[in-house]
Amino acid sequence: MKKTRGVKPFESELYETGKMLLSRLRGAGHRAFFVGGCARDMALGIPPREYDITTGATPDEVARLFGHTIPVGASFGVMLVIADGHRFEVATFRRDESYSDGRHPDAVTYSTSEEEDVLRRDFTINGMLYDPFSEEVIDYTEGLEDLKRRVIRTIGSPEERFTEDKLRLVRAVRFAARYGFEIEDETFQAIRSLADGITQVSGERIRDELVKIVSQRNPGAGLMLLSESGLLEYILPEAEAMRGVEQPPEFHPEGDVFVHTCLVLDKIYEHADGKVSTTLAMAGLLHDVAKPPTFTETDRIRFNGHDKLGAEMSREICRRLKFSNKEIDTICELVREHLKFKDVFHMRKSTLKRFVRMPDFEEHMALHRADCLASHGMLDAYDFVMEKLEEFRLADEEIKPAPLITGKDLIRMGYEPGPVFKEILSLVEEAQLEGEIKDPGEAENLVAGKYPLVR
Repeated sequence: MKKTRGVKPFESELYETGKMLLSRLRGAGHRAFFVGGCARDMALGIPPREYDITTGATPDEVARLFGHTIPVGASFGVMLVIADGHRFEVATFRRDESYSDGRHPDAVTYSTSEEEDVLRRDFTINGMLYDPFSEEVIDYTEGLEDLKRRVIRTIGSPEERFTEDKLRLVRAVRFAARYGFEIEDETFQAIRSLADGITQVSGERIRDELVKIVSQRNPGAGLMLLSESGLLEYILPEAEAMRGVEQPPEFHPEGDVFVHTCLVLDKIYEHADGKVSTTLAMAGLLHDVAKPPTFTETDRIRFNGHDKLGAEMSREICRRLKFSNKEIDTICELVREHLKFKDVFHMRKSTLKRFVRMPDFEEHMALHRADCLASHGMLDAYDFVMEKLEEFRLADEEIKPAPLITGKDLIRMGYEPGPVFKEILSLVEEAQLEGEIKDPGEAENLVAGKYPLVR
């Protein structure tokens, strides 16, 4: 066991509240520390986003000490403590028995030893404790040394750690990509040999890890590492199929579809100030997912219809990974529409206005920009749309104005309700967006001229 003093905390209300919880636990005679990601991040000089607590107190004792607790995993010794509006996961020191289901221990035994508790955890860099009162990191697993070496290594046997919880196979990749670390060789070889075990993990858990990989730092490296580790062919075989699929070099000098996708993810992250939405990240991952099945080579390499087929494939993939219906719809729309930017120069004003008023259009723009920067580098369509949006703003032109007439107006004018109403209203809206008509009277005159009533 090593102790490293002088690791200064990042002062915040969250930190002070967590420190207060530790003080109360210790005041009641229990050993208690911050543990895991917060200790790792403080050692790296990164402000933690949460503070997990490990303690000798049992769940019942934690519940008696704090006013607002939720037993989120009481059978495994985990309680959620809510204090001053902040949430803290408080886990009792424990040792685990066998893991029959590849996720949960068959039984747990509470312990009085923080060292015993640490040794059941996943990776050395996540096995450190932090004592805010002495401002020192307590390290039983050489996690600090691995941080210096910039490696991801399991605590103890890789085969045992990965067999206990098979999601750790993907978590290793996520941590390696996020911090720009390498996976230690024995750990990496274990991932490769056990990769098929990821199929035993639920779609929801895989989804959460995958989203973190493609929306955090170094997403392209994360996707590449998923492939090199053998995990991607089990998690997302449609993405693994992109490897080696050539593209026309005049448009894609960067390489094959898989390399392009990795670069797109990187470009999305670079231009998002570190905050990438789930839908944009997944659209970046899947926007060219249909290129392998649509590959043809005649006059040149082509992928005809890969946008529409890609949207269909994305829906199937996202359902498999248990995304919400709203997320699925947004991701599929981003994939389906990603080629439309090439047509903006020739769109009528009304068509362009309909295009730019699509829901989540900022994400459509972000995906298009990344797609260009990851290939030919030309942003003429992106710049054109930005200029048009500014023109509309300066001219006070609405891209979605209130309708000049409605179906009720058409009935009042003497028209019989039916499918033609949609056609008429679309005609009126187009003229309105083009600036050809400006008030209800002009709209009614347009309708009367194009669709004369038979008396």
